[in-house]
Amino acid sequence: MNGLRRTSVCAAAVSAAVLSVVAPSATAAPAQIQSQPDSTQVNRPFERLIVGYKPGTAEASSDSAASDDARSKGKSVHRRMASGAVVVDLGAKTTNADNTIQAFKNDPKVAYVEPDLLMQPFADPNDTDYSRQWDLFEATAGMNVPGAWSSTTGSGVTVAVIDTGYVAHSDLADRVVAGYDFVSDAARARDNNGRDSNPADQGDWAARGECGTDANGNPVPAQDSSSSWHGTHVAGTISASTNNSKGIAGIAYDAKIQPLRVLAKCGGATSDIADAITWASGGTVTGVPANQTPAKVINMSLGGKSSCSTTYQNAINGAINRGSTIVVAAGNSNDNASLYTPANCSGVITVAASSREGNRTFYSNYGTRIDIAAPGGETRRGTDTPGTITTPENGIWSTLNAGTTVPGAENYKPYQGTSMAAPHVAGLAALLVAKKPALTPAQVKDLIKTNARPLPGTCSGGCGAGLADAAKTVAALDTTPPPSGGLENTTDVAIPDRGTAVTSSITSTVTGNASSTTKVGVDIVHSYRGDLVIDLVAPDGTAYRLKNSSSSDSADNVVATYTVNASSEVAAGTWKLRVQDVYSGDTGYINAWNLTLR
Repeated sequence: MNGLRRTSVCAAAVSAAVLSVVAPSATAAPAQIQSQPDSTQVNRPFERLIVGYKPGTAEASSDSAASDDARSKGKSVHRRMASGAVVVDLGAKTTNADNTIQAFKNDPKVAYVEPDLLMQPFADPNDTDYSRQWDLFEATAGMNVPGAWSSTTGSGVTVAVIDTGYVAHSDLADRVVAGYDFVSDAARARDNNGRDSNPADQGDWAARGECGTDANGNPVPAQDSSSSWHGTHVAGTISASTNNSKGIAGIAYDAKIQPLRVLAKCGGATSDIADAITWASGGTVTGVPANQTPAKVINMSLGGKSSCSTTYQNAINGAINRGSTIVVAAGNSNDNASLYTPANCSGVITVAASSREGNRTFYSNYGTRIDIAAPGGETRRGTDTPGTITTPENGIWSTLNAGTTVPGAENYKPYQGTSMAAPHVAGLAALLVAKKPALTPAQVKDLIKTNARPLPGTCSGGCGAGLADAAKTVAALDTTPPPSGGLENTTDVAIPDRGTAVTSSITSTVTGNASSTTKVGVDIVHSYRGDLVIDLVAPDGTAYRLKNSSSSDSADNVVATYTVNASSEVAAGTWKLRVQDVYSGDTGYINAWNLTLR
């Protein structure tokens, strides 16, 4: 909403929400001593050394003293660096300057010595279709993925793809770990045996009207359909083999893919999908062997128009509590995502689709339930005939199969959809967890949203925090304090429009200081954040103001980390995030919050 705001009301009472408390343990574990690689051991040519002298030595500040020291070792100084270290010429390129390096190491005046290596620009992956993957690298509306690869490639992380299963593809073969077929209806499954350990995609084609009729009495499907091989396309975006001189590059290309088959002819049952969520995250499902490689990230590019059922929410809560980040497609109906499940369930990361130009795509769902946008592509315009492909270059290219009903030859094709946007975010989540395995799902979600960049185009209806940015999000891990444990609550709390205050609470057993180093991470979905007043309430009842209302701040959502401006000893007890909407006309809810005591 825009314009002047309405009359404010006073703060009042209390409720509960999504939260994560990060606090130091009462007894700190001893620090782990890790051996560091020797920076002097290299296998590339170099012709200079960087020598740092200890503070207080003449060589640390005097060029003539540094030159004399280098000459005593048979070398000469090239220049002094801004850091105070000097660059020493070796006289020729070499891969072995052990004697000179050792001479500097033995000098008590020297703090460190290392080769002055030549860095090279990272080349683009050599995958033959990489140039088509604008969604990864284009400056306008790509997800800035290559900038993250020098730091993390997803190694050690399993991503579950809850979808149509997997059809064999050479660009994915070495990424796939054992999954499961959760389709319990043998007829729909087309494998004649219901649930089994083989998640192979048997095809989801259907004859016209074979799946009944829609709400308007029209046959479903409206015409004979081909198999989509949807799960294989999703998997390729996440983790296709990279730098293998073929096909495409995956976002988290060293992560593993766990295919879980839940979608078959005419779709998939809630009961099967919920069991797959539980099993993927390491939970127990009766009659199904234990998952030997539980997934830290789960992708669900599926859904339907419905409220979030208790069945879905219970499965999602369990998976999140077991440490799995769940990424869900927003839906392709150009409608409010709050009407579609599991996009409207609590605790998940709900993803809208953006175009190559950086707009919300014509089909993508929108609204306050959206957490983030990611490339979903537009292979056709909203006015084009359904099924036609008018702009394949603007779609999301990934691994696929040429079979119209049963599997045929492997290939690569462009698709469009929030189904394509979600795996971009699942891949980013895998990059984050690979770099810092202790991250909680709430922290992964907060990192992705906090480090998004504005969509370069337009998004009517709401696209969450903006366009996901892989490089920026991964880089933020280097400046974000590592998690030290904590609790999560995945129950959303509605914020009444111009109503009483609500709170989200958690009980901490740790005594800490409410000081200038206390951090409060807030994730609130709201259609006019200027309406909101936000406080942190300590166990002793002291309230610390985090945010005041502002009639001129018409932006959506509050995704921010606040530093508490206080200094007082606080006993163990219940901390509360208190939120009040003091104007009328807009709605929202507390999605998540976390607290770091130091």
